[in-house]
Amino acid sequence: MHITPKTPDVRVPRLVGLMAMDAREAARSRGLFLNSPDRPDFQQAVVDYVVRQYPQPGAEVPRESMVYVWFDFGEGEGGGGVREPRIPRRPTGGLQRELDQPGDPYAVISSA
Repeated sequence: MHITPKTPDVRVPRLVGLMAMDAREAARSRGLFLNSPDRPDFQQAVVDYVVRQYPQPGAEVPRESMVYVWFDFGEGEGGGGVREPRIPRRPTGGLQRELDQPGDPYAVISSA
């Protein structure tokens, strides 16, 4: 009877935060394969960053298992987007004007 040796389990490395080329190398060095459902041209991707992975880092999987990585956040999962600077608004409530502005055609006349 011939027994086929079982392939040893390996731990999934942390790929989130790595560039595509570094993620491929980290997986390859542990005998794992990478797939990216949101990036059909994954093998040509170089500087895109991994934002999510499955299985999670540290999970034990058989050697030659598939690890899935994503480069874009899914719908409703955040992502910073482009932020533009905003000028702060004046606080609301309270007195809007304490003194007359210079050259105000409707100056407040006080009877004091």
